[in-house]
Amino acid sequence: MTAAAASSPPRRPGIWPLQALNFFMADMQAGIGPFLGVFLLGHHWESGPIGTVMTAGSIAGMLIAAPAGAFVDSTRHKRALVIVTGICTVLASGIVLLTQNFWLVAISQIATAIAGGAIGPAVNGITLGIVRQAGFNRQNGKNQAFNHAGNMAGAALSGYLGWRFGLPAVFWLAAVFAVLSIVSVSMIPAGVINRRAARGLKEEGADDEGLLGLGVLHTCRPLVILAAALALFNLGNAGMLPLYGLAVVSAGQGEPASFVAKTIVVGQGIMILGSLVAMQMAEKRGFWLVLLISFATLPIRAVLAAYLVADWGVYPVQILDGIGSGLQTAAVPALVARLLHGTGRVNLGQGAVMTIQGLGGALSPALGGWLAQIIGYSATFLVLGAFALVSIVLWLAFADSLRSASMVGKDQKS
Repeated sequence: MTAAAASSPPRRPGIWPLQALNFFMADMQAGIGPFLGVFLLGHHWESGPIGTVMTAGSIAGMLIAAPAGAFVDSTRHKRALVIVTGICTVLASGIVLLTQNFWLVAISQIATAIAGGAIGPAVNGITLGIVRQAGFNRQNGKNQAFNHAGNMAGAALSGYLGWRFGLPAVFWLAAVFAVLSIVSVSMIPAGVINRRAARGLKEEGADDEGLLGLGVLHTCRPLVILAAALALFNLGNAGMLPLYGLAVVSAGQGEPASFVAKTIVVGQGIMILGSLVAMQMAEKRGFWLVLLISFATLPIRAVLAAYLVADWGVYPVQILDGIGSGLQTAAVPALVARLLHGTGRVNLGQGAVMTIQGLGGALSPALGGWLAQIIGYSATFLVLGAFALVSIVLWLAFADSLRSASMVGKDQKS
């Protein structure tokens, strides 16, 4: 046996169904996204009610993340939780197709958002339970690569099916992906998911008493810094792409449908590579450097967006988005698992960070929209990019403690 073979962890049962789950659940997490607005507009909805139901879903998804993480930590039935979220997605798609009643559509979007918010901590818990802490960074990087590939495939199929058969086909596709997610998670043997490892507990000393909700952040200062830096980053990042699309189309530099398609394909394609690079980089240099690079992409992206208002500008702008977001989607769950290893509250921590991060993302489009109306698109991009500069300053200010806490090799024996 070679040294490389001896050092590589053995392949555990359930890995391929887990990766298939990450591929198919991408459509469950994103939902039907921008297609919902177009669909409802075609059924004589005004922009106000459309925005209201989409906002209700966003708020529900943000609020459910921490409670969902706490539930994932406490339950032995993590696979069943994924199955329930899949069923919610199927029902939500059916409701929108069968009726366009405001309250029923709002309920369907809230259910979809709750499913999308809960499935992330559930899959993280399943992954930890299968590969343990020592294998989580590597497997999470692969999970994220499959997830981004699923986003690409879902977006491409949605575009084609919507063009070929009409928008209802997009809802059917989301339902099919949800069913395939249910099939995938059902193929993971229940016995390979170690309950203690799945919640981040060490081998000895069970502790079933813990903090609830966002209180878990107070137990670990590096986690507080991480959440704050991510919130600031997302306050600038989340509104960047929608505003860039508006700027390009308003300037007559791009055709709307093809522009949206390119943003998805370019961004998700780069995120696949970013996830895999983050996994390798973290093993050699730790998560601190990975996240510093991810924060640094946004100010550069903002300058390019401000001065390249053209259809072809989507390539450099979205490549940088793919790098930053790809690095973060792989590094953040693995770092949270590392920071809270041994507490039994790993998935609660994942949900808490997602909530704080989501708050910045939820505010970004509104902030960007009002700024663009007052000071113009180019100046707005620069302002949004400046938020990431604060993230960088915060990350550098606590570099010593963060570097020590974010090294992959620490506490990985269980």
